[in-house]
Amino acid sequence: MESREQINAVWQMQNYIEGHLDEPITLHALAKSAGYSPWHCARIFKELTGKAPFEYIRMYRLSKAAMELRDNDIKVVDVAMDFLFDSHEGFTRAFRRQFGMSPNEYKKNTPPIYLFHPWSIREYYYWLRDMQEDAPPLSGDFFIQVRNFPKRKLLLKRGVSSDDYFSYSNENGCDVWGLLCSVKEALYEPVGLWLPDTLRPPGTSRYAQGVELPEDYGGTIPEGFDLIDLPECKMMMFQSAPYDDLHFEEAILNLSQIIDAYDPTRSGYEWADEAAPRFQLDPQGWRGYIEARPVRELP
Repeated sequence: MESREQINAVWQMQNYIEGHLDEPITLHALAKSAGYSPWHCARIFKELTGKAPFEYIRMYRLSKAAMELRDNDIKVVDVAMDFLFDSHEGFTRAFRRQFGMSPNEYKKNTPPIYLFHPWSIREYYYWLRDMQEDAPPLSGDFFIQVRNFPKRKLLLKRGVSSDDYFSYSNENGCDVWGLLCSVKEALYEPVGLWLPDTLRPPGTSRYAQGVELPEDYGGTIPEGFDLIDLPECKMMMFQSAPYDDLHFEEAILNLSQIIDAYDPTRSGYEWADEAAPRFQLDPQGWRGYIEARPVRELP
């Protein structure tokens, strides 16, 4: 296991990059934020993230630039300058290498693309530590509401045998979430989901990742993804109290246990697990962990 000092140093560099993405970033500045020499910072950053600092910065800037082109009426050359590329041509070459198309092609069609979606290295390694130490679950308040969902489509990437996020990531890598975040027509944010047997072809996993789309969606279906119909349904939404991001694994475990033990008849419902996928939103400590399970009203 990497040392706490190395993990925190790389985390500090990630935070510096996040806060200065639209400014020139030097290795000296990264080293100053982490408290190590430039050479040592470059070495441990690549060891822990798998990418050299400036590769990481370039991929992140290109992904942010793609979202600007997707969401705003802005010239490609202006986006290139905003994200500190020296020229329109250099930006176009880098964009094509990362996404397989030119910025102009992407701006015109905005198909789903694999965005670079960096994860906090500190959260990852603290999760490994907690798993090894078998950390106890958190306790605390939670909030419940029932929401109606319309008929819609689900763009999803299936696994083979995964039952949760971590086994799914081992099967499919961490790039799926970045692609889902790029889908312009998304109704809501991407979700991790547990599929009922009725929505699982033989040989596919219970857990998957996807994003919900309008019922009439006719856009691109990326290679390796499926597009399926979801019926109108009711979902009982559970939301935990806010928590420290370092303890997201405990927050997930705690709320999942609460849901499994909860009696929905207290609220006039019963579980309807065959009707729709159970899903989880991206754990974010400031809002609490959110998970939803399908229900139907009692007669």
